[in-house]
Parts: sequence; structure tokens; C-alpha cells
Amino acid sequence: MLSDSELKSLVVLLDDDDPEVVGLIEQKIMSIGTAMIPVLENEWTLISDIQHQQKVENIIHKIHFQSLKIELKHWIDSEKQDLFEGCFLIARYKFPALNSDEIKQAIEKLKMDAWLEMHYDLSPYEKVKILNYVFYQIHGFRGNTAAYHDPKNSFINQVLESKQGSPILLAVIYMLIAQKLNLPVFGVNLPQHFVLAYMDSVVSGNLDALYNHPGVNESYKKGNVLFYINAFNQGAIFSKANLDQFLKQINIEPNPEFFKPCSNLEILKRILRNLSASYEKMNKLQSKNEIQELLLLLGEPPINSFTDLSSEFGDD
Repeated sequence: MLSDSELKSLVVLLDDDDPEVVGLIEQKIMSIGTAMIPVLENEWTLISDIQHQQKVENIIHKIHFQSLKIELKHWIDSEKQDLFEGCFLIARYKFPALNSDEIKQAIEKLKMDAWLEMHYDLSPYEKVKILNYVFYQIHGFRGNTAAYHDPKNSFINQVLESKQGSPILLAVIYMLIAQKLNLPVFGVNLPQHFVLAYMDSVVSGNLDALYNHPGVNESYKKGNVLFYINAFNQGAIFSKANLDQFLKQINIEPNPEFFKPCSNLEILKRILRNLSASYEKMNKLQSKNEIQELLLLLGEPPINSFTDLSSEFGDD
């Protein structure tokens, strides 16, 4: 390991006039990894040249992004692909120093407020009405219609803070709370609008194994959906017939998979596709390309343009 003075010298050399030297120094810094970040951040405060500062900022971002890809790969390979952890990793793309404990506490507070209102002899419909009251009326969560394509709608910490988000992020937070209450609520990958399904008792006895299963668990796919929930529209409850009508309106042929719960991996893919489209719409092409790299890690093929995302991005 290099000494502190040697590490600081590397940062100074980033301002060299020779691009080849700068490239070699950057490779050396990248090879050191996250241990280099405190040095870079400290030296940044001492630099007066704006271009030099920008070089340091870019390398800090590259190191964070490299670390994020490693963590996301670990998530993919893990025995349980925890939905919260996956969404937390996505948020760390923009907020690398994000603390997961604060986000967990915010979700736990929402769960406790709903739990205090909940009686477990109630029907599924009544339980959802109570959760809707706590989530939308007491805490004021709502769809972000004013800034629908803003990237902040894809980051769980910002949605919890602003209480506004896209259909899929509102659905994810709603689902995390519901599952903490032991309600069999799962995500449904409906084209152009992510929704939730409240499953019947076929799956309710083994929820812990289902919530964070790496793939699509066949036992809950075989269960019956009692009803669907629109998290973007105040938790509105609707039926499969309503989904059929929606698909007919957008000229998409119904597919049985559209109506069944999907895996956490598919949820993360959809969040990242939306985020990629948001960055393209804002002409932030570097960010868009980096999100595409994360999608490739998840096994998603590259998307070449915003128009390719229209069927996915249209409503979430």
C-alpha cells in the first residue's frame, strides 16, 4: 500500500499536461479503489484549478461506480435477491454515501403506523383500505405528475423524502410496507404501468421465502390474484377485467405473464430502464450509458434510444 504522501502525489499528477501520464495515473488510482476516495475528497478541497477539480470528481465517480457494479453483481448472485437492498443499490448510483439505516427506519415508521390501525381479522380488501389511508392520507404519498420523468422518481430515498414518485417506486415502497405487515402483495410487470397484486391464501403461509426469492417462485405464480392495486393512484383496487381493458386501450395483446407476480430482479430491471430513459430525455448520455451497464449486469440487452423504451416508460 502506498503512503499518504504517495497517494497525494497521484492526485497532483492528475493535472499533468501529458494525457498519457494522466491516463496512467488514473489507472493507478482506479486500481487502489475505494481506499483512495478519502484522499481524493480531501485533496479536492485544496485544489484551486477548476479543471483539476473536475478530473478528481470524475475519478471519484468512476471509483464509486466500479464499486457499485461489484455490489450489484453480488446482489444478483445472492441466495435471496432482497428488494430493498436492490433499490438501495440503485439509489447509491446517485448517492454513493447513502445510509441504508435511515431508509429502513422511514419504511419501518410507515409500517408501524399502518400496523397500529390494522386488525388481522379484517378481510384483504379492508386491510388494503387501511394501508391506503395511512400511506396516502396520513403520510401524503402521491404520484409525481408534475415532474414525471425526473430521475429522482427512481431513487427510493428521494421518493421517501419527497413522498412523490413513479408508479413503480411508489409500488415498491407500498409493497415493502405490506410485506412487513405479512400481507401477500407482489409486483406485477404490466406493460406501461407497474401495479401490485394481492394474492390469496395459497401463498400466504410461506411469505418470507417468497418476498426475496431470486427467481419467479412458481408457488406464488400458481396462486390466485384476489385483486390488483394501483399504487400511483391512491391505492385504487381493480380487477383483471380492468387490466384487460387497459391493455386493449394501448393496443397490446394480453399475455398471461402480464397478470402474475414478477421477480425482484425484473423489478430492478424495470426501475433501471425507466432511469435510463429519464437520463436520455434530459440528454445526460453519460449517466444513461452507465445505467445501461448496470442493466447488462442484470442480463438486460442494450437499449439504443429513448423510443425503444416507449412501451416500458410510457406510464412509469
